Amino acid sequence: MASPAQRSLAAAVGSLTRWSRVHGADGRRQATQAMRDGRRRKLEQQAIEEAGRQLAPDELDEAVERLKKAHYRRMALASAKARAAT
Repeated sequence: MASPAQRSLAAAVGSLTRWSRVHGADGRRQATQAMRDGRRRKLEQQAIEEAGRQLAPDELDEAVERLKKAHYRRMALASAKARAAT
């Protein structure tokens, strides 16, 4: 079984190799568009479920942005806790 360091290096090699085939900002944007669309749909669904009703487009946009910010703040908090534990 590979050590965590070996797994990290293998993942880095794979990632660098994959992205070496993508050129320019447009290529990177195109390569990640499906992921961004999927994340947006998931956040829209979550916003509608939490509201308990259909939201107007501007309300939905605002709710999605707040959910996105909350997600990144949770990740930052988890990172800060992990750093404090070491």
